[in-house]
Amino acid sequence: MKLNTKIVSLLKRKKLKLAIAESCTGGMLSSTIASVSGASKVFNMGLVTYSNQAKTDILKVPNKIIKKNGSVSVQCCLSMINNLSKISKSKICVSITGIAGPKGGTKQKPVGLVYIGVKNGKKIIVSKNYFKKNGRSSIQKATVKKALNLILKQI
Repeated sequence: MKLNTKIVSLLKRKKLKLAIAESCTGGMLSSTIASVSGASKVFNMGLVTYSNQAKTDILKVPNKIIKKNGSVSVQCCLSMINNLSKISKSKICVSITGIAGPKGGTKQKPVGLVYIGVKNGKKIIVSKNYFKKNGRSSIQKATVKKALNLILKQI
């Protein structure tokens, strides 16, 4: 059974709702979940908050977090997931922020750096990942696969 199918099935069985806020994956994780028949029973919302303005306007990430730590940071990922939880009222929430490239990386934050946050009730895990630079699409797909595995562990 594919990971996305397994997740939807588990969410249904446990009567849990899922919400996702994505940046560098541009909706790919939401699309992966929504591609499963019956996902509408458990998938509450998927937001693509790609720009810093979307993160501050929609997810209420404080400007000071983005100014001080950047949008690709543990702090931003945590703020995204905590505010998504409030907005969506979902038990399982996921946030993704990173640099898919091929440009935009720095020495401190290279292309392939991605933070994935998963929240189940009060329990939050933020995973810091460095995905190999095999192109933008490869980094996005690796991020989605890692996120699916993290979601599965939290259900």
